[in-house]
Amino acid sequence: MDHTEALRFLDRHINLEATAGAIRGLSLDQMSSLVSVLGDPQNSFRVIHITGTNGKGSTARMITSLLVESGLSVGSYSSPHLQRINERIAWNGEPIGDDEFARVITELARLAPLSGTEPSYFELLTAGALLWFAENAVDVAVVEVGLLGRYDATNVCEADVAVVTNVGKDHTDGVGDWRQAIASEKAGIIKPQSFAVIGETDPTLVPVFAAEGARAMWTRGIDFDLIADQTAVGGHLIDVRTPHGRHEDIFLPLHGRHQALNASCAVAAVEAFFDRPLDADLVRDAFGSVVSPGRFEVVAHAPLVIIDGAHNPQGAAAASRTLEDEFDILGRRILVVGMLGGRDVAEMLDQLDARRADLVIACTPDSPRAVPASDVAAVARAMGVLTETIDDVGTAVARAIAVSTDVDAVLIAGSLYVAGAARTAIESLRS
Repeated sequence: MDHTEALRFLDRHINLEATAGAIRGLSLDQMSSLVSVLGDPQNSFRVIHITGTNGKGSTARMITSLLVESGLSVGSYSSPHLQRINERIAWNGEPIGDDEFARVITELARLAPLSGTEPSYFELLTAGALLWFAENAVDVAVVEVGLLGRYDATNVCEADVAVVTNVGKDHTDGVGDWRQAIASEKAGIIKPQSFAVIGETDPTLVPVFAAEGARAMWTRGIDFDLIADQTAVGGHLIDVRTPHGRHEDIFLPLHGRHQALNASCAVAAVEAFFDRPLDADLVRDAFGSVVSPGRFEVVAHAPLVIIDGAHNPQGAAAASRTLEDEFDILGRRILVVGMLGGRDVAEMLDQLDARRADLVIACTPDSPRAVPASDVAAVARAMGVLTETIDDVGTAVARAIAVSTDVDAVLIAGSLYVAGAARTAIESLRS
């Protein structure tokens, strides 16, 4: 297969990201069978496994940067991708090449039938990442959970360090004690041999993670913490405390207090992995070059254009708070927004501070799960906000920029599918 044929092969398999996104069968048996016929590649390297309602991707990037700066060979697996599927599988921060991607998928196509199962799209991609990491003899893989944790395909890995960034309202109907239920599913990545690093600080949830019986556990606010955070030009200046000591005056070139909190989890996770303190200069160098595309990413000035993949109320609130706290907006506020099903549209718009926007442009993400732009626009108009409906994300972005002046701000948010399409559109506008 070439790269295009590999993508066609994957598309012939059920894609839970593109359908309901539900956990299928509540079992890892199918994924276990698949990796078994591949020789259980996940046992060939150490693993830092990351889950959480928000912040998984950014925390994974920070952890990867710290490990690479430490001189290790590091594989990383994330989802979903923003613009190209290759982004999901990377070595030392560089996405897998087209030829290598096609070769790995070809190998999967040859061996997967031996498992006696019909793997999903995500299971195949996960197995392909694990196989590629084993073939490249990585020292450690930084693996991001796709959905929740306990029954996610990535949970065939036995985590050396299991990280839970936080627990928020996503993948839930909100009925009953949903926080406890979500925490329990995320806690499923913690194994007896794991060192658990818990970023969630709700004291009622800490026992849920402790019940998994990790060999050791650090909790933010108790064992490690963000102890200072100052907004700086282009990011934050932070101090972090861990059981191994303090890291002071670390520049993090990312926007939002939530990213500073993610950084504290990343430092704790890597110190837990090494069982020793990290060198202060190493942390500065690693964080100084970290990027997190599509996560409150400033892609243009005059007008200010920001892309944020916020896809749930907690993430939307963080995006609007960051815009308010870290940017002095002299002109109008324009919100380009699209979202997937399963979201309360009014709640998402409220958390994105849509009522304060001078213009909302509703768009439709390229996904079978997308909420039609017209539905989003109807809710925005009911809030009394001037609203336009433009289905195509790229066209919506171009419209927002076209009607903006140099002192205006454009926030593009609501889904990683919107974020990815917006990045592509802006790249096209620049070319």
